[in-house]
Amino acid sequence: MSSAPSPDSGWQATSLLTYGRRALALVWATSPLLTIALALLTLLAGLLPAGIAWVGKFLVDSVVAAIQDDALRPEVWLWLSVEAGLVATMAAVQTGLSICNNLLRARLGHRVNVMILEKAQQLELAQLEDAEFYDRLTRARREASSRPLALVQKTFGVIQNGIAILSFSGLLLAFSPWAVLLLIFGGLPAFFAEAKFAGQAYRLFRWRSPETREMMYLESVLAREDYTKEVKLFGLGPRLLDRYKAIFRKIFREDRALTIRRGWWAFGLGLVGTATLYVAFAWVVLATVSGQLSLGEMTMYILVFKQGQSAVSASLTAINGMYEDYLYLSSLYEFLELPVRPRSGGVSKGTRPGAGLEIENLSFHYPGGTAPALDSVHLTLRPGSSLALVGENGSGKTTLTKLIAGLYEIERGDIRLDGTSLKDWDTRVLQDRIGVIFQDFARYQWLVGHNIGAGDVRDFDTETRWHEAAEKGLADAFVRELPSGYRTQLGRWFKDGQELSGGQWQKIALARAFMRADADILILDEPTAAMDAKAEAEVFEHFQAMAKNQILILISHRFSTVRRADQIAVMDQGRIIELGSHEELMARGGRYAQLFELQARAYR
Repeated sequence: MSSAPSPDSGWQATSLLTYGRRALALVWATSPLLTIALALLTLLAGLLPAGIAWVGKFLVDSVVAAIQDDALRPEVWLWLSVEAGLVATMAAVQTGLSICNNLLRARLGHRVNVMILEKAQQLELAQLEDAEFYDRLTRARREASSRPLALVQKTFGVIQNGIAILSFSGLLLAFSPWAVLLLIFGGLPAFFAEAKFAGQAYRLFRWRSPETREMMYLESVLAREDYTKEVKLFGLGPRLLDRYKAIFRKIFREDRALTIRRGWWAFGLGLVGTATLYVAFAWVVLATVSGQLSLGEMTMYILVFKQGQSAVSASLTAINGMYEDYLYLSSLYEFLELPVRPRSGGVSKGTRPGAGLEIENLSFHYPGGTAPALDSVHLTLRPGSSLALVGENGSGKTTLTKLIAGLYEIERGDIRLDGTSLKDWDTRVLQDRIGVIFQDFARYQWLVGHNIGAGDVRDFDTETRWHEAAEKGLADAFVRELPSGYRTQLGRWFKDGQELSGGQWQKIALARAFMRADADILILDEPTAAMDAKAEAEVFEHFQAMAKNQILILISHRFSTVRRADQIAVMDQGRIIELGSHEELMARGGRYAQLFELQARAYR
């Protein structure tokens, strides 16, 4: 993985060239035609200013000659027409550059965002749950979508101004070689000022990622409907808004200090450049008065000095900007180059079909964690059997189901499906054989049918499959009563959206799990937490009846439901401390029996 560059380590030209090539390749891949047009227009924009200045010399000299002869010469109209044509061409070129840049900016911004989202899809769940990942994602998304084009634009700008400087230098050499040095010296102060502060600006940008992400989170908490109830009820609004303002004030103070320092340095060193320009003007005027230059040559050289210094300043500022773009662009590639676990498995069928699920000595640590989330877990589940996982929050129940679903990489031990390790299975084939509803299931702001169809993207738009899955998930009855049935928009984000109760949302999620009709494993992680005990028992009975040849794994805190499972695994600190049927565990009088009796007293 590449690491982000340090702005204090000095400007590495090789790194800049590398990122420049990558940015150009990215822009080219976005639109070859627009990139070629941008390059050609840049070339013209570099040549035209010198051409206009050169033609201006002949125009002024022809006018002076006409005044001396007291007769208007045809050359005056010729050079006036040529200059007017060149100025009009320059305006057309600038307009073309603006059009190309705007079109490329829109397409490139979209392309980079797609690259970022595609990368996020490739990463492991454990990586996505890491706070550092979100800092990198924030940095990549905030600036990097515009920086590749900016780097290419500045590269073309340097080329454009470089061509202009060479053409201006060619004209100035006829006057004096020292004039060329004076031209270049006039643009150096602004370059040094910008170079001084580019690294500081980027350093602030990197340091602020957590604060920026917190501001984005506070915005969502204050404005989204799923937080509104508690924010209003608990009176959190003013407190959260004060925190939001405090973070902004801190960021703004740093920005203000940097902006003021940057501005005054630019002003002071800009005065040096202005003084250099007027020294050149005085030199040209004195040469004209002494008869060394004609009036037309004086006009040309003054224009050349003025535009030449602007070109030098623009080139050096663009080079500086390229360095700054390179720093920001490194954040994009730092994210895009995050390591992805190689998918070595390609098996689509186990060596022992019907063998079920076998878990041996399974252990797992979360990144950065010290205590194991799972520790030496052993289980065997045959098709048609059901397992209930019970235990305190944080005991490892959900972690175990996520490993079974292939969402985490197996760290130690093994999980085998039909006799073949999950490491050897094709991930897509494996996950298509698993129907799952997690306790934090998604509530998509989509149509009812698409909420259900999300369970199997192959039938995402198939209405008959929506109906079948909804019937199995006990959602069909209430869905039919919605204003547009399965075409009803859910949530409040979009027009005419309908909000559901917690229990109705859970039935939608249950139906989603049933979209995978051929699933060998059904995982239900607190699938009925928003339902009463009676409804949960009915749902579990329904699942057991339908899952005759499937492995059913249930996580629940309701022992009235848990007792119906064939096996019950009691988990504590990542280990299975008890395993057996309800009757067997009650007979042992261990942890399960204690928890069962504790919950049963509440109903007596």
